[in-house]
Amino acid sequence: MIKAKVVGAGGYGGVGITELLLKHPETEIGCLVSLSDTGRKMSDVFPHLRGFCDDVIVSPEDPKTKEQYDVVFFSTPDGVGMQSAEDELERGAKVIDYSGDFRFGSVERYAEYANFIGLDPVHKAPALLTETVYGLPELHDISSAQSIVGNPGCFAVSCILGLAPAVAAGIIDTKSIIADCKTGVSGAGKKPNAAFHYPNRYDNMNAYKLAGHQHVVEIEQELGLLGDDDVQMTFTAQVVPVCRGIMSCLYATLDGQKADEVLEIYREYNKHNSFVRVQGASTPASIADIRGTNYCSLTVDVDERNNRLRIISHIDNLMKGQAGNAMQNMNLMFGMDSGTALASAGQYP
Repeated sequence: MIKAKVVGAGGYGGVGITELLLKHPETEIGCLVSLSDTGRKMSDVFPHLRGFCDDVIVSPEDPKTKEQYDVVFFSTPDGVGMQSAEDELERGAKVIDYSGDFRFGSVERYAEYANFIGLDPVHKAPALLTETVYGLPELHDISSAQSIVGNPGCFAVSCILGLAPAVAAGIIDTKSIIADCKTGVSGAGKKPNAAFHYPNRYDNMNAYKLAGHQHVVEIEQELGLLGDDDVQMTFTAQVVPVCRGIMSCLYATLDGQKADEVLEIYREYNKHNSFVRVQGASTPASIADIRGTNYCSLTVDVDERNNRLRIISHIDNLMKGQAGNAMQNMNLMFGMDSGTALASAGQYP
């Protein structure tokens, strides 16, 4: 059995991976760590886990955290994983980090990201950056040889999967990309915030971080690896009054292709990507289709009057945008089928 430790177990990302670990036939939960809720049972914090996970949450200083585990999930903000990942690797664990700490393969790229969002540009574990890989299995070969993975950001997953086939095929102007993205309130995390108080969110929506969103750097980095030209995009994040889910409307100037040609390019590109579903504009699609799943739904369309690609990308921000993708990475890092504990339908309605 694969013994797992979850750091940041008290948040949405932590409980999300805990739920998946409980369903996985080859894993067991060895340690749940959090700065909050220390000393409480996981099932007291999240009552739906009563009888399924009654483990006590421990603090980062607890001796139990120093024991050996096979995999460690850092469901933590930027700056946490980089301070502890080396110790976990030395104890023999594989590491999957949810933050931006290990999404970039060099100190220069990390510094660009950190400066972009106002963080300290000096990485605390620079030697590990050459060992990490951007953890989107649809783009990168995640295998048992990999010991550390930087799990992607939720908006980044939605945008990269939505645009990768077009960029790789060279059919769009990579300086013309517009990403108009809407997320549910859970994207802000579990910690209470006045801006996300129910009366402020109900029947309301707004754009945010117009000066620069943290996921733009990784989107441009990953898409730039697929083609010959640099990628520059206009990205707008918006929060809408739903609990979970992301809908990204993606636009770019085409090189003259028609809708059926582009649809075929997308289907061919994703023929081995079991968690990406591609359909044409005549097929209805919505967040409800992928809620609670690790799937990404891509609606492919062309505005022929304006020669513009239009992709509608739906993901669950807490699954394919976070815990589900982390589980997919874990499966591949331990030589298992990527869909283990993930290949299931969502819930309706």
